[in-house]
Amino acid sequence: MDFALSQEQRIIRDTVRRFVEEHLLPLEPELLRRDRSGQPGLPAETLQALQEKARRLGLWGITTPQEYGGAELGMVATTLVHMELGRTFLPFTFGGEADNLLYHCNEAQKQRYLLPVLRGERRACFALTEPGAGSDARGIQMSAVKEGREWVLNGEKIFISRGLQADFAIVFAVTGRSVNGHREITCFLADRASGWRSEPIQTMDDWAVASLVFDQVRVPEENVLGEIGRGLELALAWIVPGRIKIGAWSVGTAERLLQMALDYAKQRKAFGHPIADYQAIQWMIADSAVELEAARWLVLHAAYQAERRQDPYRHHASMAKLYAANMVQRVVDRVLQIHGGMGLTKDLPIERWYRTVRKYRIFEGTDEILRRTLALNLLQERVRLPE
Repeated sequence: MDFALSQEQRIIRDTVRRFVEEHLLPLEPELLRRDRSGQPGLPAETLQALQEKARRLGLWGITTPQEYGGAELGMVATTLVHMELGRTFLPFTFGGEADNLLYHCNEAQKQRYLLPVLRGERRACFALTEPGAGSDARGIQMSAVKEGREWVLNGEKIFISRGLQADFAIVFAVTGRSVNGHREITCFLADRASGWRSEPIQTMDDWAVASLVFDQVRVPEENVLGEIGRGLELALAWIVPGRIKIGAWSVGTAERLLQMALDYAKQRKAFGHPIADYQAIQWMIADSAVELEAARWLVLHAAYQAERRQDPYRHHASMAKLYAANMVQRVVDRVLQIHGGMGLTKDLPIERWYRTVRKYRIFEGTDEILRRTLALNLLQERVRLPE
């Protein structure tokens, strides 16, 4: 068994780490200042400039296939990248990437949607969740009715990332019933110009999400992505990378938080001693370190299996996401406790992370759904315990 990273993986990790330390961490005080003044986030031009700096370092299209000019990193290397990005609370992503569903576009669709997204000329959003259908994706109600050479879409999507900025939506709707009575769900590429509108949703952190309203929105038949009635299969292709990504963010965030706790415990004094001398603090640090290490290997193992399509990689991706998302919430709670009253202030990023990581246990599969899936996989013997 060899757990070592390859030379290429180490170089990628170290390059991203330097980028985070040199270009992202210095902007954190400004981001906190803007938060305190009621101006959350950084200006779009600042984020775009950061992406251009990253591009000059070769950090562009990290998961994009080489045929489209990307680096096409494997899942393990991509996971290492997300771990490093998790070490900052700055909302940043590298450019030159597209939702993986867009690679299912036909040639005409690639020219209108995929390639402009990769060049940064257009922005997309993934629109599946509805007010009455979150974990139960098969329960969506948005309808699409064929009229001539167009489909007419009616319904609402909710909690859609990039929904406020997107030029088009990758949207899922019910187009009929199969012979066994199940809903047939189809994926559409719907331009904002076709008439749908987005409305912001305020959340407990600065997660910018929106509801999308479709009222008699007409989409031409050539904008069907994939096959009619096979849309849910495309949607499910998003799950494994998304769950591993959340696990990676959780690990990176927990690493940064634990280092903050170590630094603070050694310099903060109470009753004449650094608080690091007290067992209560030591136990919180020790528990956090053990759980962080366990989460790191769960996430990397899931990425390793997913990269090779080794079953049961979906099962292990769910395990990694479930454990890591809960781990980082426990760690941030302990780190806040170690910082005492200072941990509650907006002068430090701990309270911000406290709010941010809470959503990890909800999106891309709630704790409850993941536990149900994992248990049924074992009970129904779709997955067996290691021999």
